[in-house]
Amino acid sequence: MKLLFYPRLAWTGIRKNRRLYLPYLLTCIGMVMMEYIICFLKDSKAVRGMRGAMMITGMMSFGSFVIAVFALIFLFYTNSFLMRRRKKEFGLYSILGMSRRNLGRILLWETLFVLVISLAAGLFAGAALSKLAELILLNMLHGKTTYSLTLSAPAATYTLCVFLVIFALLFLKSLWQVRSLDALSLLKSESVGEKPPRANWALGLLGLLVLGAGYALAVYVGDPVSALAWFFVAVILVIIGTYMVFVSFSVVLLRVLQKRKNYYYKARHFVSVSSMAYRMKRNGAGLASICVLATMVLVMISTTVSLYFGVEDSLNTRYPNDLNLTAYPYRAEEFTDENTQKLIAALTAAVKAEGVEPETEFCYRMATVAGLLNDGRLQTRYSGGLVNYNALYQIYFLDVSDFNRLSGQNVALAPDEALVYTHRGDYEWDVLAIDDALEFRVVGRPSFKAISGQAAANISPTVYAVVSDLNAAAGKIDELLAESSDSHCRMWLMGVDLAGGDDVYVESFNIENRLALDDTFTGDDSFVRRLDCESRSENATDFYNTYGSLLFLGGILSVVFVCAAVLIIYYKQVSEGYEDQARFEIMQKVGMTKREIRRSINSQLLTVFFLPLLGALCHLCFAFPMLLKLLQLFNLNNVTLFAATTLLSFLAFALMYALVYKLTSGAYCAIVSGAKKE
Repeated sequence: MKLLFYPRLAWTGIRKNRRLYLPYLLTCIGMVMMEYIICFLKDSKAVRGMRGAMMITGMMSFGSFVIAVFALIFLFYTNSFLMRRRKKEFGLYSILGMSRRNLGRILLWETLFVLVISLAAGLFAGAALSKLAELILLNMLHGKTTYSLTLSAPAATYTLCVFLVIFALLFLKSLWQVRSLDALSLLKSESVGEKPPRANWALGLLGLLVLGAGYALAVYVGDPVSALAWFFVAVILVIIGTYMVFVSFSVVLLRVLQKRKNYYYKARHFVSVSSMAYRMKRNGAGLASICVLATMVLVMISTTVSLYFGVEDSLNTRYPNDLNLTAYPYRAEEFTDENTQKLIAALTAAVKAEGVEPETEFCYRMATVAGLLNDGRLQTRYSGGLVNYNALYQIYFLDVSDFNRLSGQNVALAPDEALVYTHRGDYEWDVLAIDDALEFRVVGRPSFKAISGQAAANISPTVYAVVSDLNAAAGKIDELLAESSDSHCRMWLMGVDLAGGDDVYVESFNIENRLALDDTFTGDDSFVRRLDCESRSENATDFYNTYGSLLFLGGILSVVFVCAAVLIIYYKQVSEGYEDQARFEIMQKVGMTKREIRRSINSQLLTVFFLPLLGALCHLCFAFPMLLKLLQLFNLNNVTLFAATTLLSFLAFALMYALVYKLTSGAYCAIVSGAKKE
């Protein structure tokens, strides 16, 4: 019987505090389930057998790591709510004669019970739902589905090890909290509240400055490369600023409301505002956590959904034609219009040999050079000091004759004049110079869309310059690059659209092999040094795999973060309900009705609860320009799609947020209005 004393006592404590432990258990089970599912997908044979499996499994590995780290942080956070509620109970045990060692045994058994239930239920649910998750993922990735149910021992083992470590740390934390307090402190811990904090204007103003710095980075970021470089800095600044502002200015808000006599001295406002005042430091931190989690969910959902449903736009940007080819000549003198026509003829013959009819084809010549752009001058040679990679530009020169042929215009340019078109970035100068070798006056900025697929893949800004004599410009560039390992700056860009469009599958490997048999590319008369071929249909699978994996992972992480936010809201309501229970009992004895109690609760809702939602909306609005730049790195330029997705995501989250609070506020109301104590 003695052996069962502590387990029975621990189980009784869990059962009597089921209002607190049930959501905690469900959260633990959900974390275990998600961890197992992600690990299962990482090792799935069906996923590993897909094209681009390495990238997919890499994303799943990253997701597994994120869930494990988040589970550790969040369970530590929620465990503090449990311990705060249970300290009075442990204090009573101590007064009755239990030593700290005895309390440690109770905590150990409680931890073991939660661990066993979480692992058993979580692994069972994970195993039951893992096949469904696999089918959803394969369907999103346009992969072949299998319907055989399998269990993954590596996934179960990894999940088991992760949560054994987490719960061991949770036990040590709980043990430290109990052992560091005496019996009287434990007994009074629940009734000891926080002193009404003073309005910390310095902290609030500093928080606004930090938050403003994060917003400024997001709004004024110039190009996708800069957005990528400063994204995590902006995220950290916004998170820090959010906590500082919520903790400090929530107190300021309550002080302002208390000074408004017409507002404060009303039954529905007086109790709620005064009860919030003494615990606002903790309350502000909880509200800030909800705001950050809400922002993370909205950012992940809006971006991943936009990428997935905008995959065709991304494909069209990355692969402007069904077949995209780039050829490089051996020598400068071979870079002629005559050889351009030979390339078109050879490519057309190779496509027809595949049994496909070319619908349209084009070919034009370009010369390229890269360097650091400053005040309209591209510096190709630089050494020493820090390099500003945000100023890294790629310049493509195009002959005016090719421009006129492709655009249907009839433009005439002087030798020192150029037309400029930019892709990913702005070109605001009236001059374009390459070191001291070339200099052109910018006389126009046409909307020229003849962009190669490879150029579209560049993360750096790209400038297309139309000049009167391409060969002369390329000769100057050759002189500049003569000392480099690869001085070849000239290239032919070719594009072919196929009859049948997306229904036609052509492998680039087959086209390259057929072109290799042509005299244009082999033999003594060959003038092509290297050929790069890209097929839109062939690479579409990689795009769907990438964006589908991102959407799936974003959905999984969003579910985890939403559950975390819901649990924070629930514990906030329940813990505050127990803290306010005695106050409302006194207020009922002096004549306050249950209706007035509910109106007071609703006042608290309107005063505090929707602040995180408004904060998340503010974060999302300021983050929009930076997120738009980041999406351009994925070749997505559909602003309308991203804006619509962001708006719908926020409206859906706001609806769910209001529903969650309505449900959790019911628990608060039941506690403070005289429901049965547990």
